[in-house]
Amino acid sequence: MTRIFHNGETIRIKTAVAPSPQEKFAAEELCAYLERMTSTAVEQCDESYEGPVIAIGGVCGEYGVPVPEGDDAFTLKTVGESLCITGGKRGVIYGMYELLERLGCRFFTATCEKVPFVDELTIGDLDETQRPDFIYREHAYYEHRQYSRFALKSRLNGANHPIKDEWGGHIRYSWFVHSFQNIISPEEYGESHPEYFAMDENGERVLTRDKNQLCLSNPEILPIAIEAVRRNLLEHPEAEIISISQNDWRLDCQCPECRRINEADGASSGTLIRFVNAIAEALEPEFPHVTFDTLAYQYTRSAPTVRPRHNVAVRLCSIECCFAHPFEDCCRDSNTTFVRDLRDWHKTGAQLYIWDYVTCFNYYPTPHPNWRSLQPNMRLFRENGVKGIFEQGCCAQRGSTDLNELRAYVLTKLMWNADADVDKLIEEFTDYYYGAAGKYIREYINLVCDTAVKEGDHTGFNDKPLHKYLEKEHLTQYDGLFIKAIDAVREDTIRRYRVEKARLSIRYVRFYRDFFENGEADRRELHDLFDEWEAFGLGRMEEDADRTTTRKALLRGKPIGINLYWHWTFELRQYYHGGRFDFLLNSKAN
Repeated sequence: MTRIFHNGETIRIKTAVAPSPQEKFAAEELCAYLERMTSTAVEQCDESYEGPVIAIGGVCGEYGVPVPEGDDAFTLKTVGESLCITGGKRGVIYGMYELLERLGCRFFTATCEKVPFVDELTIGDLDETQRPDFIYREHAYYEHRQYSRFALKSRLNGANHPIKDEWGGHIRYSWFVHSFQNIISPEEYGESHPEYFAMDENGERVLTRDKNQLCLSNPEILPIAIEAVRRNLLEHPEAEIISISQNDWRLDCQCPECRRINEADGASSGTLIRFVNAIAEALEPEFPHVTFDTLAYQYTRSAPTVRPRHNVAVRLCSIECCFAHPFEDCCRDSNTTFVRDLRDWHKTGAQLYIWDYVTCFNYYPTPHPNWRSLQPNMRLFRENGVKGIFEQGCCAQRGSTDLNELRAYVLTKLMWNADADVDKLIEEFTDYYYGAAGKYIREYINLVCDTAVKEGDHTGFNDKPLHKYLEKEHLTQYDGLFIKAIDAVREDTIRRYRVEKARLSIRYVRFYRDFFENGEADRRELHDLFDEWEAFGLGRMEEDADRTTTRKALLRGKPIGINLYWHWTFELRQYYHGGRFDFLLNSKAN
């Protein structure tokens, strides 16, 4: 057992004479937290000091502790009465936060940290090196995008989390997906070279702005694409990943040559992988540090027989899936085929990334019963060689409801270690963040998940709040737990505020169910709901429109804000070919 602090003793933190910026930050941050925990001054010392210390960074070599390989890896090792923390440029900082968590700190949200006050700090013998299960870790929740220091504490390192270099930096991305329009646009080439663009099933080249694809078998577009990508990389020398990926539009080129290649390669992704491989091969000598990323999305989701190059990453998207059940356990065909595609891509040897969905995008506040799917899905990704994860959650500025703070916390832990104890994570978070109401929040989570399973519900990424688990009798049960939660923290102003905000999800669903049943909004209830929503400082209720537009849409008898925009409604019908996603558009209110 190593004693770090006891009743007023001085804690000394040791670094090299000229520490790296990351080592310097780790030492300063550790000083600040240990002083908060002990109310005792913490001193930094240099290599000349020989007593018990917490050694950080390169100076750990004096104690026989080498730096582990990898930017995110770290080692914690006790040597005699001293403790060593060393790691890569981010890892040395992660190791410092790991020590604080072992000493009882928790970083739940950007504005809610648990920092215990103690008379003594001890830690058992340590000799542990950690590396993340996924080298790229990113999600879309508001606080981590807004507060980069919180993203650092949560060990996120993706493009949505711009962390300063002195804090270890982040993995820099250029052209973050759907980038064909950046490479060859119909504005520039549509009139002179319509043959550069994908052909639809009627034999027409589609040149609609932003809603087109490329004819990847046309040999003339490859040199244009190579030069466009090269130019972008020269303009962004910091980029480690560049996306060469289809636009967000369902159009698989039907020209004879594209069809021939894809049929020979066994999937519509054949032409795509050949195209990205060619660009990656041409530019590798000039940009050996860059990974060329593409999407396996909708019509390109299945793996071809052609193998992606070593410097090509494939980002597989789960947009069609049911999220109420783990992907492997769900009987729905979309999940079965997704798991098949995941395994097939793994067999190709691809550097595999995931784009996953963890909210209801058109109806953000809807209770999403995916709590028991998060860990099994993360383990499935790890078992199939996935290297990076992007969890697309609620993107609303200033956050939303549906316990998003907790879901974000759990996801960040799972992206580091897919075997993390989720029940313990949820219990620790809810007990501190919601105080005495925490047990009722956990009951609510379990009841929502149990009810969705009992009712046989499958939930997609964009479903209306009309599932059986959201019927009025169940909403009454959920709301009863929130009433108990509020009673438990009635005198605790901060925690009551948090519970009341979370309860808005139930009120929101009640309103929307009445809206869909009656075909129009109760005006008084609509304005009361929005007034309360705004009073909590919350932003949008759906992904693609702000709350003012959503309110306007409801007043006009339309369920979501994008229904007010003709171009959205028209193009969505074209995009989804009038098929699986008609629920976006066809309702009594539309």
